[in-house]
Amino acid sequence: MRHSVGKAIAPCMDTVTSLDAERWDAVMRRDRSHDGRFVTGVLTTGIYCRPSCAARHPARRNVRFFTSGAEARAAGLRPCKRCLPDDVSRDEAAVLTAISAIKESEGRPTLEELADLTAYSPSHFQRVFKRATGLSPAAYARALREDRAKDALAQADRVSDAIYEAGYEAPSRFYAAMEDKMGMRASDWKDGGKGRTIHWTVVETSLGPMLVAATEVGVCCLSFNEGEADLRARFPKAELREGGEDFRALFEQVTAAVEHPGTGADIPLDVKGTAFQQRCWQALRAIPPGETRSYGQQAAMLGNPKASRAVGSANGANNIAVLIPCHRVIAADGGLGGYAYGTDIKSELLKREKAT
Repeated sequence: MRHSVGKAIAPCMDTVTSLDAERWDAVMRRDRSHDGRFVTGVLTTGIYCRPSCAARHPARRNVRFFTSGAEARAAGLRPCKRCLPDDVSRDEAAVLTAISAIKESEGRPTLEELADLTAYSPSHFQRVFKRATGLSPAAYARALREDRAKDALAQADRVSDAIYEAGYEAPSRFYAAMEDKMGMRASDWKDGGKGRTIHWTVVETSLGPMLVAATEVGVCCLSFNEGEADLRARFPKAELREGGEDFRALFEQVTAAVEHPGTGADIPLDVKGTAFQQRCWQALRAIPPGETRSYGQQAAMLGNPKASRAVGSANGANNIAVLIPCHRVIAADGGLGGYAYGTDIKSELLKREKAT
């Protein structure tokens, strides 16, 4: 069987595409974000695996990539018993079922209840859920409640009414939950963040000139090859001040984080956007450095796999490059996709994160 499989498939190995090279790179990194996007067929053993399979890597010349397990089985291969590549769809279904349950529940379902709902053990389901969304089920539920509060704040006449409507027992619980979280304070959400003073500068980096701007709360803009006019277009109602001794240390910290992407998670941010945009940006920060996601995968993380186009628009509205890492989202076929500051910068950021 091994000989017949290899003989039947070998002619297809003559042409090595750039997509194949990217897939092989994902296999060598055991990148879990590529699970479900393709499977790795090993001609000498007659099996196919997830890209993240922990088994010893085969020789490149013995590998062919398939878009699905069904395609690999049609070529005469069988699924790996170690990584269970055909279970990827089951994991995705379990995560979506749990997200739906969390959204529909008036309280917060326990890990045991969610695991029972999806027919997984609690510990295994915790790993599956966190791998898919970047958050534990409990953290996801908390983030959802915070998101509901932000939605309500945009519509309610009083901040306190919105907080209770979102499910918080008292305003103090909401402010405690939101402390040090990305995003504006409750009153800022209510009035749209007007009246801010923004300090800014342009720094020379190895990726090119970088504009960094911040309020007293945190960084509000980070972009490449832009200047004051671009900042004014982003924040037309803010007071702009170039430089500022009090902000020098923060600007230096941001520069260091850009030169070494994947660091700087503790840098304070001050961002404004719709509740959906905020959720998308939080999902971006949940992607581990060195890994990537497709727009569809990011949409699934948010509980709506069909919202990939809306996710793309939200990512494009991100004012803070690198620290809110929209460069970690790539095309569904594994290609780089687009990037506001050019794919050369995107490619270099991903390269540096993988090296780190």
